[in-house]
Amino acid sequence: MTAGKNGADTPENDDPFAYLYRQEGGEGGTAGSAGEGAPTRQPGVPRTSYNNVRAVGERQYGAPQQQAPQPGYGQQPGYGQQPGYGQQNAHYAAPETLPGGDRTRPAPGQGHGDRQPPRRRNGLLIAAVAVVAVVCVGIGVAMVTNNKDDTNKDAKGTPGPTAAESVKESETPSPSAKPTPGELPKLDAGSMRLDGGASSGKDVPGARSASGSYIAGMNTPGASATWTLNLEKAGQYKLWVGYGVPGKDANLTIGVNGKAESRPISLKNFAGASEGAWDKGWTRSWSLVQLNKGTNNIRLSCESGNQCDVNIDQVWLAVP
Repeated sequence: MTAGKNGADTPENDDPFAYLYRQEGGEGGTAGSAGEGAPTRQPGVPRTSYNNVRAVGERQYGAPQQQAPQPGYGQQPGYGQQPGYGQQNAHYAAPETLPGGDRTRPAPGQGHGDRQPPRRRNGLLIAAVAVVAVVCVGIGVAMVTNNKDDTNKDAKGTPGPTAAESVKESETPSPSAKPTPGELPKLDAGSMRLDGGASSGKDVPGARSASGSYIAGMNTPGASATWTLNLEKAGQYKLWVGYGVPGKDANLTIGVNGKAESRPISLKNFAGASEGAWDKGWTRSWSLVQLNKGTNNIRLSCESGNQCDVNIDQVWLAVP
C-alpha cells in the first residue's frame, strides 16, 4: 500500500499511519507532500478521515481556518482583539472609576506619602529665612548700640551716678568727724581746709551738716576745699559729696594726693530745683578715686572749664 488514496476515502480503508506523513493541501498535492492526489477539503463537506495533521494552534472546530491580522507598531487592536505586551486596551476601565469600585485606595491628599505642593513649601521656606534674617538684624543693631554706648562712656571716663544713686540714704554719713574702727571716714564739709576764696556759710537752709554750715564761695577760680583722711587699706573707693545747686548743674575738679583727676565730679541738679532755689537744690553725687593705705589728701577745686556755682555740706567714702 502506498501513501495516498486507494479506493474509497473511508475510515476503514484509510491508512492508520497516514496522518504521520499526509498533508492536506491543494488538489492532487505537491511533490513534497505525503499522499499525492489527496482531495481538497471543501467547506461544509464532512471529512472522511480524522487523522489528518494540523499545525499546533491551527485547528478550529466548526469554523474555517483564518489567521487574525496583527496590529502594527503603535496601532491599537480592534474590537475583540487582545492587545500585545505593553499595549493598552482602549476599553479597559480602572476599578476605582466604576460605581462602587475600589474604595481602599486613599484619595489624593491623604496617606503618609503626600507632601505639600512645591510652591507652598518654597513660600514657607522663604518666610522662615525672612524671620531669621529679621532676628539677626535686630541682634546686630542691639550689639552695635551697646558698643556705641560703651565707647561713649569710655571716652568720657568713669560714668557718674544716676539720680537714684545721688540720694542713696544708706551711704549718708553721720555728723561725726572721727569714724569708729573699721568705718570709712566721713566729714562735715565745714571741717575741711579752705583756700582760694572758699568760705563757710549758713545762710541757705537745708544743709545736712551737724551745725547746718556748708562751704560757700566755690564759684571763684582757684577756690578749693581739701580733705585729709587715713585709710587702713589701699584701693578704689567712691567719693561721695553732699552739695546744693541753684537749680542748674555744676562740677568741680578732683585732686588726689597732689594729682588732678582727668574727669571732674558731676554735681547735677538731681533734686530738680528751680533756678535760683538754693534751699531746694540739696542732693549728693559720687566719683571713683584710687587711694593709698595711710594718709590721703582729696582736694575739690574750681579750675578753668568748671562750673563752680555750688555749696558743699558733707564728704565721705564708700566701697564701690
